[in-house]
Amino acid sequence: MFENAIFHRTGAVFGFALLALSLLAAQPAHAGAIDKLHQFLETTKTLRADFSQTVVAKNGKKPQVSNGVLMLSRPGKFRWQIERPYAQLLVGDGDKVWIYDPDLRQVTVKKIGNALGSTPAALLVGDESHNSLDKNFTLREAGERDGLEWLEALPKQPDSGFEKLQLGFSGGDLKAMELYDNFGQTTSLAFSRLERNPQIAPGQFRFTPPAGVDVIGE
Repeated sequence: MFENAIFHRTGAVFGFALLALSLLAAQPAHAGAIDKLHQFLETTKTLRADFSQTVVAKNGKKPQVSNGVLMLSRPGKFRWQIERPYAQLLVGDGDKVWIYDPDLRQVTVKKIGNALGSTPAALLVGDESHNSLDKNFTLREAGERDGLEWLEALPKQPDSGFEKLQLGFSGGDLKAMELYDNFGQTTSLAFSRLERNPQIAPGQFRFTPPAGVDVIGE
């Protein structure tokens, strides 16, 4: 992302992870993608980005394409809003993660620690310490592809819900993410209109279930 069901349902990350996402701070010319990720974790407190998401199933059938907006307030707060073609909303308020499906009129809620764990969302909205990354992920450089410099994050926990996450950078910007989940599904994210450290109203990271919806979970 967020736990297995979250990432399988939304095709992201967070996630989390979603997440998601820019590294606008100046980077040394020799810095690899892993260095740029650490720079992001050290310097980015809030973030807003539009995203385009493409999900390709294992059988390769017609991809599912959706668009939306991602907001982050680190650590632990995020808003992942899919606007088209079918509305969905994930909100992390620092304590809980709320997953709202308007079509099903259903809200699923989980403690944020249980929902994120070693998911992509934890990588992007967790604390900025290198120890936190080392605990949950194995990071390695993944070379250049499509004009981007890539790193690969492999989860250390077997129940993370995904096999690997790749992040693609151009200069100081995080331009793309690719999530390979345990169902053989690949989710690709492209980011645009990135803003690093904008002012975001606190209410964007709060969620109150609408009247009449089913609330499932903690």
